[in-house]
Amino acid sequence: MPSLPNGTPKSIIDALSSAAEGLEERVIKERPMWEGNIFRISQLDVEQPDGTPGVRDIVWHHGGAGVAAVRDGKLCLVKQWRVALDRMTLEIPAGKIDAGEDPAVCAARELAEETGLVAESLEFVASSAGAPGFTNERTRIFLAHGLSTHPAHPDPDEFVDVLWVPVEDVIAASRLGVIKDAKTIIAAYAALAAEM
Repeated sequence: MPSLPNGTPKSIIDALSSAAEGLEERVIKERPMWEGNIFRISQLDVEQPDGTPGVRDIVWHHGGAGVAAVRDGKLCLVKQWRVALDRMTLEIPAGKIDAGEDPAVCAARELAEETGLVAESLEFVASSAGAPGFTNERTRIFLAHGLSTHPAHPDPDEFVDVLWVPVEDVIAASRLGVIKDAKTIIAAYAALAAEM
């Protein structure tokens, strides 16, 4: 079992350590399948817990970082078209972590690029594994403190509108399935908890 951060509750440590017994899969062979600008795909031959062979398709990704920026009870969201979903989405400002980049540096960069907001500090609140069945991608979510406004400078291929939406409305839209983005849902609950 990988090491867990200090402060991990004992019940979680016990659950993870005992659950690993008899459930681990061992990777026998990795076959690279495809590599692009953002991720790569491999097919893994594994030995399953009962000794039988299995195959796993895995997407390897450096991960991302996003920021919950809150002012006057409103969460900063970016509105953008997502081709993979074929729809408009509302999401917190976020982006891809470059290889070896500190997630907080990525989060600050994306916040400034997409919205023009600069935070005096960022507080780590969660790490989300959106689809652990087939990818190692994790998104780190931060809560911004001490916001100031500057000109935004999105990437040339990035088209977004910036909106400020009441945190309660973001949570309500999440419960209705209108907002489906995991990092945004986590950020909204973190923002709500910070206000309490």
